Amino acid sequence: MFSWIIDHEKRLELRLLELSQADALFRLTEENRGYLRQWLPWLDAIQRVEDTGRFIESTQEQHMSNSGFQAGIWSEERLVGIIGHHGINWPNRSTSLGYWLGEAHSGSGIMTAACRAVVAHAFEEWHLNRVEIRCATGNHKSRAIPQRLGFVAEGVLREAEWLYDHYVDHVVYAMLASEWKSEKGGTRHEIPSDQTP
Repeated sequence: MFSWIIDHEKRLELRLLELSQADALFRLTEENRGYLRQWLPWLDAIQRVEDTGRFIESTQEQHMSNSGFQAGIWSEERLVGIIGHHGINWPNRSTSLGYWLGEAHSGSGIMTAACRAVVAHAFEEWHLNRVEIRCATGNHKSRAIPQRLGFVAEGVLREAEWLYDHYVDHVVYAMLASEWKSEKGGTRHEIPSDQTP
């Protein structure tokens, strides 16, 4: 199993999704279904562990096609959330990130650390030029992540996503490679080459 340690002290790591994790991921989804439903549109498509298995298979295909990856976020050997790319636009060297965390682990700094690591990987290992994070305007917990990392809010996309019975607007946050280098300097999250996804 691939493991990418991002914080030894907090025993925090990312693991590429594998079918063996389907039960744990489905259980995490079930435990947080009401909490996640406020901002994530895909909950109705995940009703059984087999649905989670098909999702994991699709993420493996994504990884094999060099279009990014989806990783489980593990804290002290427990799966607590997911982070990954919505795909990679290689001609324009850009990507966007998506993520979610179980309610019990919200506010702990876990997602900020995971995002910092994945953004650093995008710029430092893949040499991408742009990373986007889009959040519903009312999702203040999600919006706090790019804000903490110094992303620039570029604007609002009106009615950008259908969320069960209504549309929500999205704020577009972005970080450029030149900004990451200048803003993060020596405090950047360093990723050992042998731990690159």
